[in-house]
Amino acid sequence: MAFRSGFISIIGRPNAGKSTLLNAILGEKISIVSDKPQTTRNIIRGVKNLPECQIVFIDTPGIHKGRGLLNEYMVREALSALHDVDGILYLVEADKPVTRDDHFIMEGLKGLECPVILGVNKVDKVDKRQLLPLIQEFSKVFPFKEIVPVSALKADGVDTLIRLFSEILPEGPKYFPEDILTDQPERFVVAELIREKVFHLTKEEVPYSVAVVIERFEEKKGGKLISISAAINVERDSQKGIIIGKGASMLKRIGKYARLDIEKLLGADVYLELFVRVQKEWTKSPGDLKEFGY
Repeated sequence: MAFRSGFISIIGRPNAGKSTLLNAILGEKISIVSDKPQTTRNIIRGVKNLPECQIVFIDTPGIHKGRGLLNEYMVREALSALHDVDGILYLVEADKPVTRDDHFIMEGLKGLECPVILGVNKVDKVDKRQLLPLIQEFSKVFPFKEIVPVSALKADGVDTLIRLFSEILPEGPKYFPEDILTDQPERFVVAELIREKVFHLTKEEVPYSVAVVIERFEEKKGGKLISISAAINVERDSQKGIIIGKGASMLKRIGKYARLDIEKLLGADVYLELFVRVQKEWTKSPGDLKEFGY
């Protein structure tokens, strides 16, 4: 059989589990996750290599009708991933009803030529009898090629999705070497891992006002030690105080848990230095958004 390859976009509303699913597909963590919506801000490509094909999955920000420059950027990123791909996985939550955002997304899918598979995620959280009415409601709006119940958290249904998408890929080359999991540079993934810990450890509005910038990334001792300095940017002095914490306790916790994940990612010891900087209303500034990679 000829070798096949192609690109599959994973789209859906915020917090549908797209990043968790991508990590489950790859068997490695390259996309950060949290229980808060809008964790993913940039497109991240993950490469799945099989003997007969290479599938490049594209993790996207949640599609929603949010306001503000940062939200508009994230939605543009997600919608751009609908084009020039070989297939689309539309991921929805089994425990949530169909919403206006779902109808908005499905309207955007109409007219596309590539096949669309509906993944009903988080089936481990519901009575299976709830699935049929939900599936019927989605099927009335859009003619999905397949509908697959999945649990990204438990990796249930992942093999089925991989098989279905491998079958629709065209003949093509290997776009990435076999040892490449993502096209994102290490600095980007490191910054994301730090931002993930801020999401996990701080509450309310703070995570959404955070942008992480890697200031220094140096290999030492022949690559056995990586020295990293990163700036955690926030919008207000009060947010800076929350992230630093009493006696720098919160900043130390963020650094501790981020360092463990970074060491696993890089396969080396890591010296991690974090500091917090206030950049007033950066989420509303086109210049700041561009500087922070959005």
